[in-house]
Amino acid sequence: MSFGRVVRQSKFRHVFGQAVKNDQCYDDIRVSRVTWDSSFCAVNPKFVAIIVEASGGGAFLVLPLHKTGRIDKAYPTVCGHTGPVLDIDWCPHNDHVIASGSEDCTVMVWQVPENGLTSSMSEPVVVLEGHSKRVGIVTWHPTARNVLLSAGCDNLIIIWNVGTGEAMISLDDMHPDVIFSVSWSRNGSLICTACKDKKVRVIDPRNQQITAEKDKAHEGARPMRAIFLADGNVFTTGFSRMSERQLALWNPKNMDEPITVHEMDTSNGVLLPFYDPDTNVVYLCGKGDSSIRYFEITDEAPYVHYLNTFSSKEPQRGMGYMPKRGLDVNKCEIARFYKLHERKCEPIIMTVPRKSDLFQDDLYPDTAGPDCALEAEEWFEGKNGDPILISLKHGYIPGKNRDLKVIKKNVLEGKPAKKVDELSLGPFHIKTILISTSCGESGRIQ
Repeated sequence: MSFGRVVRQSKFRHVFGQAVKNDQCYDDIRVSRVTWDSSFCAVNPKFVAIIVEASGGGAFLVLPLHKTGRIDKAYPTVCGHTGPVLDIDWCPHNDHVIASGSEDCTVMVWQVPENGLTSSMSEPVVVLEGHSKRVGIVTWHPTARNVLLSAGCDNLIIIWNVGTGEAMISLDDMHPDVIFSVSWSRNGSLICTACKDKKVRVIDPRNQQITAEKDKAHEGARPMRAIFLADGNVFTTGFSRMSERQLALWNPKNMDEPITVHEMDTSNGVLLPFYDPDTNVVYLCGKGDSSIRYFEITDEAPYVHYLNTFSSKEPQRGMGYMPKRGLDVNKCEIARFYKLHERKCEPIIMTVPRKSDLFQDDLYPDTAGPDCALEAEEWFEGKNGDPILISLKHGYIPGKNRDLKVIKKNVLEGKPAKKVDELSLGPFHIKTILISTSCGESGRIQ
């Protein structure tokens, strides 16, 4: 590992990771074996969701965080997809709403009841249809309500208004090959992508323009990942020509040369980056690795500073990453991962050792809260909004989640809607429209 070993001052130098005790794990879960390099796990301050093995379709578990221990085989799942689920993502503005992408070419958005599932759920709030091949990536806009991006193996990126069920933006001629990753910028005005053609692209999705790109960002043939950092730079992981794993930092204003590039090791697992914009720490979790490496990114050379490695015995099949507002600030917890094994999910807590019991405001600058800065329509019209920040000084107290209302636009060639059906899902109120389908029957679009 070619990182400078000079001791430098950093409050994160002594961060240490610790797996929780066995009774705090989620046990007896059959984690999905599908071949796809997503994280297979998504968490928020209320729930952990895990993609699981499912016969004859695709399913994922949604467990309240406190539901630790052995999970009964009969525990209900979210099971509306007809093919394996490849990716899941919790809505950043509503802790009860989760999106899923599947081999069945659809994206589905689900509303989880207040206290979790009591029976299996096969009816999504809305089905988003527009991809012609499997959908491997779903990711919500960070600051605009109900804006969801999906990327499929048809090399197509679609940005949806979930509130109307409409595909608003289609980026269909930018990627000639499989898209490995998509990341929103801090305010959601740009996206960056990593593609099998070895290019990293920075794209303005509303103007449908590539604003920067780098060919052979990593020269190896194995999958890359690219994420935006808070300052607008792009962090990538990939492989060298000699199949060494690499990380690199790029400035989109000049992509000719990386700000820095580091060789790490010769393992062949894809490095999944998880980023904390508040502390500028990046955690790298290799699929199939048994370690999590973490680095601090600063604006002084060598720019990406190795901090430490959390090591364990068991390889990870996937990884969930808790948003900052779900952490225990009284214990100086700065990150929490949910590591997927073959048959269980194990939380791993990253802590900065501090003697004081007082709130450590240098570890917890104000962080993105659950309120959105913009409505979907405003964003599609061209407005931008930075994340609305909250203080964690007194811990995060979840508010009441707003209802997810979907008023489906009439998508079948402007035929008049027959009638509006009002559905009440517990505390959530949803409008679905019965429309006349082309075969003359009444078909419900959800």
